[in-house]
Amino acid sequence: TRKKYIFLTFLASWLLLFFFGGDQLRHFAFFSVRKAEARRNWPRWTDRSVLKSFADPEELQRDGDPALLSPRERRAAWLSVHRSSRCRMETCFDFSRCERHGFKVFTYPQERGQPVSETYGKILNSIERSRYHTPNPEEACLFILSIDTLDRDHLSGQYVRDVDEKIRGFPLWNGGRNHLIFNLYSGTWPSYTGELGFDIGQAMLAKASFDTQSFRPGFDVSIPLFSKDHPQRGGDRGWLYQDSVPPKKKYLLVFKGKRYLTGIGSGTRNALHHIHNGKDIISLTTCKHGKDWEKHKDTRCDKDNVDYERFDYQELLHNSTFCIVPRGRRLGSFRFLEALQAACIPVLLSDGWELPFAEVIDWGRAAVVGSERLLLQIPSAVRCIHPERVLAFQQQTQFLWDAYFSSVDKIVHTTLEIIKDRLSPHRSRSRFLWNALPGGLLVLPDFSTHLGDFPFYYLQQGYKPSEKFTAFIRVVSQAGSLSQAILRLIQAVSGSQYCAQIVVLWSCEKPPPPRGKWPQSAVPLTIVQGSGKLSERFFPFEAIQTDAVLSLDEDTSLSTSEVDFAFLVWRSFPERIVGFPTQSHFWDAEQGRWGYTSKGTNDISIVLTAAAFYHRYPAGRGWWGREARSHLAPHPVVPPRYYHSLFTEYLPAGLRELVDGLAACEDILMNVLVAAVTKLPPIKVTQRKQHKEGVAQRAECRDGAAGTPPPPSAPHSAPAKAKGTAGSRRFSQRQDCLNQLADWFGFMPLVSSQLRLDPVLFKDQVSVLRKKYPSLEKP
Repeated sequence: TRKKYIFLTFLASWLLLFFFGGDQLRHFAFFSVRKAEARRNWPRWTDRSVLKSFADPEELQRDGDPALLSPRERRAAWLSVHRSSRCRMETCFDFSRCERHGFKVFTYPQERGQPVSETYGKILNSIERSRYHTPNPEEACLFILSIDTLDRDHLSGQYVRDVDEKIRGFPLWNGGRNHLIFNLYSGTWPSYTGELGFDIGQAMLAKASFDTQSFRPGFDVSIPLFSKDHPQRGGDRGWLYQDSVPPKKKYLLVFKGKRYLTGIGSGTRNALHHIHNGKDIISLTTCKHGKDWEKHKDTRCDKDNVDYERFDYQELLHNSTFCIVPRGRRLGSFRFLEALQAACIPVLLSDGWELPFAEVIDWGRAAVVGSERLLLQIPSAVRCIHPERVLAFQQQTQFLWDAYFSSVDKIVHTTLEIIKDRLSPHRSRSRFLWNALPGGLLVLPDFSTHLGDFPFYYLQQGYKPSEKFTAFIRVVSQAGSLSQAILRLIQAVSGSQYCAQIVVLWSCEKPPPPRGKWPQSAVPLTIVQGSGKLSERFFPFEAIQTDAVLSLDEDTSLSTSEVDFAFLVWRSFPERIVGFPTQSHFWDAEQGRWGYTSKGTNDISIVLTAAAFYHRYPAGRGWWGREARSHLAPHPVVPPRYYHSLFTEYLPAGLRELVDGLAACEDILMNVLVAAVTKLPPIKVTQRKQHKEGVAQRAECRDGAAGTPPPPSAPHSAPAKAKGTAGSRRFSQRQDCLNQLADWFGFMPLVSSQLRLDPVLFKDQVSVLRKKYPSLEKP
């Protein structure tokens, strides 16, 4: 009976539920099935069997429902996107600003009563001296604030307050779009976070001690931490010279620095004493820093402080193979650059640090990246590195130091070049170009990224130099007649089996002689109308079709044998200047400046371009290509090569103006430029006659460009005592030019040599029939 009542009760319950709630249940089930079917079949593509969907339909439907988020929530989400490192070049950078005028950088004018630190002043000066600077904001692609944002520690005396309010008042700010902000120190005690204390909006950050969590790849730039004493330009050389093998160092692994007793960064430095063995591994720390260090000192402090004073930091740095670079309060450290310069391989113990310029620099070839948690494994790890690998590491540290870190100029210019490469990824430099000599700053991707177009990669990559050359003759003679000297020069050069063409740069406004006045030659002869500027002899004229250029003055005297031999020497050294008349520089201690001499000494450092071979870099159609006019032979547009475009594009306009204002300065600038790129001296070759410097009596180009000085005489060799007023003025201008160039570069790039190359059997007591160039020995 009990079971019967239970069954009847259950049955009655179901009947009541069916009659009173059945419609609602059926309606719910019907829509549930349709909704599930919609989820299973969305999207309704005809090829849905082969097209896989990687999106969750619920997320897609929720994104399209505006009722899910309130306006306040949507605004908070938008702000979180831009504050949580979501910016990319495609979303937060206006490329259209860079299309018309190219990559130009504008620095905000300084405001009254707004001082800047010495370091930020150096950064602004580096930008204003670069070839990318423009004083016109309408032409700018990138903007730099005049507000000093380097030190954002509010406890610092250089902390600038109310930055938000100030930048919002700038009409060009535009939410930070196309702006670059430099920063060295962020956050403050005790956490030292990456906060800058103001909203950067859509601006890019060039920041030291960048952590990988907040770094926006392809948008921000990680820069090194450098001191206020870091040189503006030039900088000291590394301690390991190029292609040299360092002696075996006394120590394997060293560290000497502060030990934080509390706070962030204390964990790693407190543990460094565990790897110290007092023999080849030296790890020294001191507690003596800060105002209240004695309140927190532990039992090791007294002994550590005594040991710390026993060793000199510079001695340890330069006598060790590896240098530990642990994190400090922030991720970066001054000792990183100090170790690079000293050829001490950095062992990095700073987890989460985005290494400086890691976007282009392969740090795996110059540093050991360790983990703070695996400190005790560092000694055994560095002992396992093969000696040849150690040497490769050391050489790479020197290259990176000299190419990108030795001065503020190089750090700033590297930052700008990285950003410029992002604008045209298809024409950007490869990592090989950034990590091999001469470095990314001296390779112009606007013209070529092919290794075969650069002379210093020929031997390394198996490319062959040009088998022909172009003779480029600068003429300043009066119109209507050609001197006997230029007629003989054209005849001698055209007789060379390696000459492909002759290009004459006519440097007067008066028209050149008619076609019938020019001599017949076995190679094409092209006349290019110049503007009268001295620097234009190194412009990348489209008329020049070969890699090799033989630069000549109209009164230069050479034989065909001299030309042939010099060209064969150049083919063995295509990255250098190879020529005949030479001079040298020296340091004049009495006057405290660089001196210039052409005396017959055993040292040479300058080959005058009155008769010299070098590699060129013809550009695309520039203004020089449009103004050039060929009178005797057409010339096609050719692919890019090297030094001519480096002269016109890498050097700022101010240096070319210096050349145009000082007579006979253009050849010194070209020698300085090539030496700065290659770190190698020029090469002198055999000459049949001793070239003599003379002040030629030439007619001035009275119809030339206004302000253009009269053309100088052929720069064969300056005398020890200049003859006459003109010669004395010319010699003085050369010395002034040399010193101004050294000041601009920040160091003296010229390299001295005692090498001269002669043909085999030159002046040997053998039969003349066995000699390839017997005419070189004739007086």
